[in-house]
Amino acid sequence: MTTLQQRDPQAAAGTAGSVRGEFAVKARSQRQQIVRRFVRNKRAMGALILYAAVVIASFVGPHFYRWGYLDLDGTALSRPPLTPGHPLGTIDIGQDLLAQLMRGVQRSTLIALIYIGLALVIGVIVGAVSGYFGGWLDSILMRIVDLILTIPLLVILLVLASKFAGSGTAVNIALVLGAFGWMDLARILRSQFLTLREREFVEAAHAMGASDRRIIFKHLIPNSLGQIIVWITLGAATSVVLEASLTYLGFGVNNDISLGRLVSDGVSAADSRPWLFYIPGLVLMVIVLLMNFIGDGVRDAFDPSHSRVRA
Repeated sequence: MTTLQQRDPQAAAGTAGSVRGEFAVKARSQRQQIVRRFVRNKRAMGALILYAAVVIASFVGPHFYRWGYLDLDGTALSRPPLTPGHPLGTIDIGQDLLAQLMRGVQRSTLIALIYIGLALVIGVIVGAVSGYFGGWLDSILMRIVDLILTIPLLVILLVLASKFAGSGTAVNIALVLGAFGWMDLARILRSQFLTLREREFVEAAHAMGASDRRIIFKHLIPNSLGQIIVWITLGAATSVVLEASLTYLGFGVNNDISLGRLVSDGVSAADSRPWLFYIPGLVLMVIVLLMNFIGDGVRDAFDPSHSRVRA
């Protein structure tokens, strides 16, 4: 009795190929696995979509909205939400609260970006140099970090922010926050570099004559990208909270509109005109919560042991 291969070798080969194709497992790169884990995290994805919608609306909305954040409506002074023409009401002098909220989200987003950028540059440089070279340089840099960390961060920020009491713009406050927001990232990267510098691929790069700068930027930093991205997402939430704290204490943004400024201005009216305090406070709380959800999702994507979401 003849077999299939004897009767038709080409058909037999095609059948075997289709069987192998049916049961073949598609290999995914590490980046694809990370993205897949994040996308499958419904809470993180929902937070990312909602946060992106809020930020986009705050930048696009003013171009289509009737009122600007500085426009005055003399016929609607301190009106509650759902007032005709003012869906979220107005403040004491007739400025539209929704327009001011959009401006506040813009400024708070700017503060977060500047804070992250400045703290990221300082933190990566200090952490990389300390962890890679070690020795006396590591000791000096870490003692400086430890010295700064012994002083409560809010006290340092209050002292520095008081220097800008007359010019408390969003950029100035962001620079103050970023100048002292890098210590945690530096310690994280130092710990990571202390481990990575002993790995085989670093020794191989040394043997091939690679410079220290090339090893740091081409090998060590890319392998620490997960920790850096997690810090960025959580650091954005931290910057928003710190700005709101400084503004509430009178040392934050005072020449512009921010979420912290709106909350601070609404405190005195919390009983008589509650929408001036609770609406900005709710927006601030939601934005920080969304940022934290995104940060948790990024952390779980890079380290699946923290998550029950399957890849």
